[in-house]
This record gives sequence, structure tokens and C-alpha cells, in this order.
Amino acid sequence: MTSAAVPGAKTYSIAAIPADGIGPEVIDSGINVLAHLARTLGTFDIEFTKYDWGSDRYKKTGQYMPADGLDQLRKHHAILFGAVGAPDVPDHISLWGLRLAICQPLQQYANVRPTRILPGTQSPLRKCEPGDLDWVIVRENSEGEYAGQGGRSHVGQAWETATEVSIFTRHGISRIMRFAFEVAQKRPKKLITVVSKSNAQRNGMVLWDEVAAEISKEFPDVTMDKMLVDAMTVRMVEKPQSLDTIVATNLVSCRCCLVQGVWVANDVAR
Repeated sequence: MTSAAVPGAKTYSIAAIPADGIGPEVIDSGINVLAHLARTLGTFDIEFTKYDWGSDRYKKTGQYMPADGLDQLRKHHAILFGAVGAPDVPDHISLWGLRLAICQPLQQYANVRPTRILPGTQSPLRKCEPGDLDWVIVRENSEGEYAGQGGRSHVGQAWETATEVSIFTRHGISRIMRFAFEVAQKRPKKLITVVSKSNAQRNGMVLWDEVAAEISKEFPDVTMDKMLVDAMTVRMVEKPQSLDTIVATNLVSCRCCLVQGVWVANDVAR
């Protein structure tokens, strides 16, 4: 489907993957909004291609997407993704079968999550007014704790062993840090908080801290501070106005996004 026929305008191709749960509703609404925007501006056109990749397909075929799925996606300019997961499919299968099966090989390394209090809504933090909370959480999305390295051996035995290995590379850390600093640089406060757990994870997360400090030198107009994730969750609740742009690894950012999700869910519900 296309948004409109705009003579001479550039056409952008978007893959729409509604998948599961609220995904189809969100994607249909998103398509309507984007199509309306294209018609209103008249400066570009959008062509949407829907893919039925989701848990229903998995339960019928044993695969979330076909073998050439990535090749199909590479033909588009962008992907509009809904949500994946079903009560009767284990979560690690649905996550690795679709979302991570897309973002890992395509190196979609930056998971960007804006959060703010909208006028007319009330946060669970009753004293938090519009403007007090205006964050962008940048989550490393390709390696770290979600690298997929590890395995299981001696399954079913008393000595069964499972490993999940975090992977931190200078290349991966550098690009997410540079991306996050660029986001911070474009925002009024020019403030970034690097979230870490380097007190306990003394190899990967120490490298994370060191690279952050190196990248910060490229952005002298951006103020950087560092927080251990335990203290960070407290700061998010007690002093939300002291934060702006936040960068964290996959697992560490889950704690931050849990706090973030409370506000988002509350605002959406209203």
C-alpha cells in the first residue's frame, strides 16, 4: 500500500511487521499517521509492505520468518515493527526468532527510547511536572548481555551447565557511545549519563567506562557523568530532572527502562 501518489516525490519503502499482541493495532495506526503525514506535506511518498511474521506463523511453520527474510528486509528503507510474543511460545524463542533475528544481523545497534511527561497527564511521581522528566534512553542493542554467546551441556543431568557470555567490543561500545553523545549534543541540556555496573563486572563494563571517557573528549560541549545502575534507578525516581540523555548496555538498561515503563504505561493509560 502507498500513502499517496505525489508526482516527482521520493518514495520511501517501509516493511511493516505487526506480529503479535498489540502490534497489529499499533502498526495499523502508525501506517495511518505516516500516510496522512505524507499526504499533508506532499514532499515524499511512502510505500508499505506488510509481512505476516509472528507467533501464528511460527506455530504453523516452525519459523517466525522465512529463510530469505533478511534479504527481503534489506530492500526497504526502514522497518515498522509491532511486538512479538505469545502465551504459548517460550519468550526466548519468540525474541530470538524474530526481533533479535532482525536487529542482530542487520546491526541495528541503537535502541532509542524517549520518555517525557505530557501536559494533561499525571505521572506516578505526583510532584513530577511536565518538563521535569524529559529523557532519551539509548540502549546498546547488538552485543553486551544479549550477544547470544553461550550454550548448555549435560542437559538433564545433575551437573547440567548453562553459560550466557556477555560480549563487549571496543567497536561496539564506541559506536553506541558516539551515537548517544550526538543525541545529547543536539538536546538543550547537553548532558549524558553513562550507566554501568563496573564495580562487579570488572572486564566488559570497565572497558565500557573507559571507552565512554575516551569518546567524551570528542564532545567537549557535552557534560558526562557516570552512575552505577543500582544508584541510577534511585536517581531516576528521586531526581528525574537531573537526567537527560542516558546510555546503557542491554541488561543494565532494562532496569532503567523498567522505571521508564511505569511512566509511559501510566501516560498511555490516561
